[in-house]
Amino acid sequence: MDTLGTSDTPGQGMHAELREQEPAELLRTISDLIQQERREDPDPAPAAAHGYALPQMIEDLRKYQAELEIQNKALRFSQRAAEGASERFLTLFSSVPLALMVVDENGQVLESNAMALRLFRPSEQDPPLTYVLPLVGNAHAQQVAQSFLQAKAEGTSETSEVIFLAGSRGSFAGDLHVARIDNTQDDLAHFICAVIDQGPLLAERRALQESAAELRRRNEELHLSENRLAAIINSSLDAIICVDANRSITIFNPAAAALFQCPSGQALGSPLERFLPDAVQTLAYNQLSSHAQLGEMEGRTSGGKALAVEVSVSFERRLDGDIITVFARDLTARKKIETQRNVLEAQLRESQKMQAVGTMAGGIAHDFNNILSAILGNVELAKQDAGAQSPALTSLLEIEKAGRRARDLVRQILTFSRNETTIRSTIHLADVVHETTRLIKVTLPPSIDLVVRIEDHVPPVMADATQIEQALLNLCTNAMHAIGSSKGTISVKLGSTYTLPLRKERRGKSRGHHVTLSVQDTGVGIDPETMERIFEPFFTTKPVGQGTGLGLAVVHGIMRTHQGSVGVQSKPGQGSVFTLYFPPAKSPAVTHQKEIGPPNTVEGKGKHVMYVDDDEALVFLVERVLTRKGFKVSSFTDPHLASAALRERAQEFDLLVTDYNMPGFCGIDLLREAREIRPELPVALASGYVTPEIEQQAFIEGAGALIHKPNDVDELCDIVQKLVQQKAVH
Repeated sequence: MDTLGTSDTPGQGMHAELREQEPAELLRTISDLIQQERREDPDPAPAAAHGYALPQMIEDLRKYQAELEIQNKALRFSQRAAEGASERFLTLFSSVPLALMVVDENGQVLESNAMALRLFRPSEQDPPLTYVLPLVGNAHAQQVAQSFLQAKAEGTSETSEVIFLAGSRGSFAGDLHVARIDNTQDDLAHFICAVIDQGPLLAERRALQESAAELRRRNEELHLSENRLAAIINSSLDAIICVDANRSITIFNPAAAALFQCPSGQALGSPLERFLPDAVQTLAYNQLSSHAQLGEMEGRTSGGKALAVEVSVSFERRLDGDIITVFARDLTARKKIETQRNVLEAQLRESQKMQAVGTMAGGIAHDFNNILSAILGNVELAKQDAGAQSPALTSLLEIEKAGRRARDLVRQILTFSRNETTIRSTIHLADVVHETTRLIKVTLPPSIDLVVRIEDHVPPVMADATQIEQALLNLCTNAMHAIGSSKGTISVKLGSTYTLPLRKERRGKSRGHHVTLSVQDTGVGIDPETMERIFEPFFTTKPVGQGTGLGLAVVHGIMRTHQGSVGVQSKPGQGSVFTLYFPPAKSPAVTHQKEIGPPNTVEGKGKHVMYVDDDEALVFLVERVLTRKGFKVSSFTDPHLASAALRERAQEFDLLVTDYNMPGFCGIDLLREAREIRPELPVALASGYVTPEIEQQAFIEGAGALIHKPNDVDELCDIVQKLVQQKAVH
């Protein structure tokens, strides 16, 4: 006891020794100690043998027992945790949606889950799942073996798209993942294998590949469509402009660049208002429809020049902002075509008007010429009856002058409306100018001076002197009206030139050298608007009743028949110059001197003349005139009665003179009947409107002469005398 009491070093050593003992040995030691205590053995040798007292040992043992109980609890907890982890592993191994197998290095399948059985043994008749390599297709067996060797060496391996045999199911493609299992109790290496069925993935991959191919095809079609659209936009004849939500230009095709005279690079990013200022406000009212016709509006070039364009728009709705495509068509060519069409329509209307005037002139000439013939004929008879010293002679002369002016007016209308060929000859225009200006001087008021200048050595021209006189009279009359009551001058100049004026012209086909006849006045001039219409028939700036609008139209018609042209130069307030251009004649002028002899003596000597006309006044006049000359006259106002008389007593008549146009009857028909009744009877046709067709028909039916109304009494008598004499000769 003293030993244990004096020092606890041996007890402590014993305690440490007991702690280091195994549990079985420790239990035996404890049992011995307990049995010794129960026998109350006085011999303390066992306890002494261990180096410390029994109570201390029991206390230590109790402490150790408590520790063992704690460790036991921890062990049981660990055991339960291990059992739970094992159960979770088994559950995960069984229910994981992967085919899992535990395989040793000989390829034997030690464990497999339900997914592996469904894949490799879909039915009970299929072979059991014992080895891995028989489940692999021949083409991939070597690759799978290499995969196991790699997993044994490196721990893991992967093999893709392996063909596996699936019993009655056939085969499928899958990926094989192999992982080595460490710390196995067996000497053989164990592996856990995961087989992933790639069938759905491959199907999805094929679908994705097909989708990718379709997407590439659509992209190619889209690219082709974009190229085609770009080609269409670039080759379009219409200007195409695309703008974004801010009205900024994003596309500006070549037609737009040409139309608005701005390169595409400079136009991109510009506002639409730069080229179509009127379109922006209009676009605001057309946002509800996808397409809109904006119609005609004014555009602007980059230089600010105005353009007439026809605009339509297309709207494309987008979340990031609408895209507006503007189509602009240049109307300049259309405007020119419309202007040209209007000009042609105006010319057509003029032509139709001229045709109507010609038709009207024929009717007017028939009636009015009969009246004028009666007036002039009776004036001539009255002059003969009155004598040279009669006070009435002055009045008769004035009546005759007025009648002749009326006759000239009718001839002017006929000249304007006829399309017959003008009979021209080589003449010197100086003679026409002298004769015409002599007549003009008589009619000029004292406030207007007439200046005539004729150059030397002016070439002759091919012309009708009467028509040229008419044209010069019209120009001088217009000049006199332009000056009005103011003081002024009319200058008539005859010369030649090699050039044509640059201003308003009515040219013919001839070029080069021209003979010019100009009339210049110091009047009010002509404004540009009037200048465009001065040659239109019936266009006049004079008040109603003071002008017919035919003067310049007649001049233009005369120059057209002479293969010439009319030039006009005028400014408001600076007078006007009208110039007639004639091509020179190729042959020299021939001067014919009229032989002055005694007047023709007309003696009827009782010759019988049948005169047929529906105008009673003219019939009465002709009957009196021819009777005075010694003719016997049978006059008829009804052609049917004349035809009946001719059939009854054809041999009594020596001459037939008939009018062409009578109500319900044509003089040509009467000529035809006369030739049937008595072929040798001389016949003549009278008309106030003789066309080439009428003339041709008359000569075909045997007419010996054409009498143009109105004519002088002496002219009528002379024609009748010649026809009767020709009959007497034959």
